[in-house]
Order: sequence, then structure tokens, then C-alpha cells
Amino acid sequence: MSMKHIFQQGTRQEAPTLVLFHGTGGTERDLLPLAKQISPDSSIISVRGNVLENGMPRFFRRLAEGVFDEADLIFRTKELSEFLDEAAIENGFDRDNLVAVGYSNGANIAGSLLFHYKHAFKAAILHHPMVPLRGLTLPDLSGIPIFIGAGSNDPICTPQETEELQELLSGAGAAVEVHWERYGHQLTSTEVAAAAAWFQKQWKD
Repeated sequence: MSMKHIFQQGTRQEAPTLVLFHGTGGTERDLLPLAKQISPDSSIISVRGNVLENGMPRFFRRLAEGVFDEADLIFRTKELSEFLDEAAIENGFDRDNLVAVGYSNGANIAGSLLFHYKHAFKAAILHHPMVPLRGLTLPDLSGIPIFIGAGSNDPICTPQETEELQELLSGAGAAVEVHWERYGHQLTSTEVAAAAAWFQKQWKD
């Protein structure tokens, strides 16, 4: 399974490994500063999406703005799950101790992994995610903490979309916390700081 990625070894073996998923047009380097802010001691695996849209990397195809190619999304979700299985063996990190950190398109693929696989992640930080798929029976996500960063004026991911995703994840047992910003789809420093504070609260010594 070939996916362009960066792996950085952390300084604390027991700290969760952060799995980073960039937004549309991003690369595997985009979220590295976020990871250092969230958990400076953690190992990091940052992945580049395997799909190109007008030359811009993405994790799955879309038919239009906000309209996902669902068949491709399901295929890419499986591809990514298998990649993480292999990367854990190759790099020696614990597959059962992963925390997803995704923004926009990256948050959507991370959300899709949660929607499809019971043990995809130990926790997730999703910045401006949408509902990846509807009409799906979610796995049991009991005990999985999830942070959602959202913008009350986000034209791409509306507040209603955020609330629907929160309900679906909570309905599957996840402990969901939504952080609202009075902005649009952009990722702000205050949202990142809130995600970091949330993470530290989950993993305080």
C-alpha cells in the first residue's frame, strides 16, 4: 500500500501517535506545526491524499463542492486503513494508540474511518468535518473522545452539518465535544489552541 507520508519518532513511547490528514490542496507537511502544539512528545505519521483534483491532493474524489463520490470515499477509506496497518508494523508504533488530526477533507476521511472501523482511532480531532456518509450503521464508538472544531459562519460545513455529525457520533457512543468559532472554514489559532487543551485534558498524566 503506497501513500506518500512522513513519520517522525516521538520522545515518549506511551504517548499516542498522531495521524495527520491535510485539507484539499495540502500536503503531508501542512499539519506538522499543529501536531507539535497538540502533543509535542508524540510520534507523528502524516499522510498525503492519493487523489488529485486539478493538481490538488485530496483523500477522495468529489462530484461537486460538498458532494462526495461515495464509492471512491469507501474505497479510499479501506485503502487508508490498510496503509495504517502496514505503517504501524514498518515504523514500530502501536496501531491501537492512534489519534487522528484532520482538517476539512482530511477531517472527512478521518470521520469516514471512524464510521467504518471500530478500532480506527483511540481519539480524533476533526477540524471542520462534514458527515462523510449517510445511512450507515456506525460501529460501537463507546469511550472514544472526539473534538470537533466548527465555524458558525462556515459556508462549506454548515452548523447544521456539524450538529448532525455530532449526533451520529454521539449516538454510536463517542464522547463528542464541539468547539465553535465565529468564523468560516478557516482553521484559526484559537481553534488549534482549544484542540490542544482538549487533548491535554484527555491525556493528562
